Amino acid sequence: DAGYGQFGTFGGQVPTPALDRVAADGLRYTRFHTTALCSPTRAALLTGRNHHVAGTGAITEVATGYDGYTGIIPRSAGTVAQVLRQHGYATSWFGKNHNTPDWETSQVGPFDRWPSGLGFDYFYGFMGGDMDQWQPTLYENHQLVPRSGDPNYILTRDLVDRAIAWLRRTRSIDAEKPFFLYMATGATHAPHHVHPEYVAKFKGRFDAGWDVYREQTFERQKRLGVGPKDARLTKRPAELPAWDSLSADQRRLFARMMEVFAGFTAETDHEMGRLLEVVRALPDADNTLVLY
Repeated sequence: DAGYGQFGTFGGQVPTPALDRVAADGLRYTRFHTTALCSPTRAALLTGRNHHVAGTGAITEVATGYDGYTGIIPRSAGTVAQVLRQHGYATSWFGKNHNTPDWETSQVGPFDRWPSGLGFDYFYGFMGGDMDQWQPTLYENHQLVPRSGDPNYILTRDLVDRAIAWLRRTRSIDAEKPFFLYMATGATHAPHHVHPEYVAKFKGRFDAGWDVYREQTFERQKRLGVGPKDARLTKRPAELPAWDSLSADQRRLFARMMEVFAGFTAETDHEMGRLLEVVRALPDADNTLVLY
């Protein structure tokens, strides 16, 4: 649920310094396409194939018996992790799955279409489409993880802590072994649960509304070179009312929702920055490819 105009790196109003640094050190891709749905996009990303070829034309909960919509990634569409593991890589998956058939996500399996069956040595995350950030239902490999007793617990921080621990453990045991670490946070998918201090940073920032936000973001994108300088902004969709037509209470509600969404984005970027700092500290950091 991350829009193209959300990140500061791509012209949005939410500062994303960790992503900025990756962009400054490398390349910004401005013609990457998704399927506009999570499971199909993830299946395509993991297999390098069209989402229908990967059997995931929709999310697994609405799978059918029709070709391309079974919700089952076939053996003919191997994942990048399967390929890399055959070449000696340690492989891990943290965070969101939602690519295991819905009817196979319990502790009785079968597990051949869990991350462990898709080429990943280690999995720590959740199986469905969205997850409570405060009290998530998580699995470590195939086992349920007990709820945390930390009153300040939040999921993205936990995922990053686990990823850092896995990376340090893996490299300390075998410093020469290459690794593939796949992080799919629950953010910024609903529900938008975020620490209040991050939300507070954006108080009043979106009071001008979505029409002004679109215009300002579009102009910043053109200045950044994210979009062509002669591009024209599309009309606001008819289904979306003009900001000025809303009542005062509606505007206050929607501005608050955007503040929470922005805080969620900023907190996620901060946590990803922690993981990237650990990667940069590795002796072979210059030989590590990062895709954010």
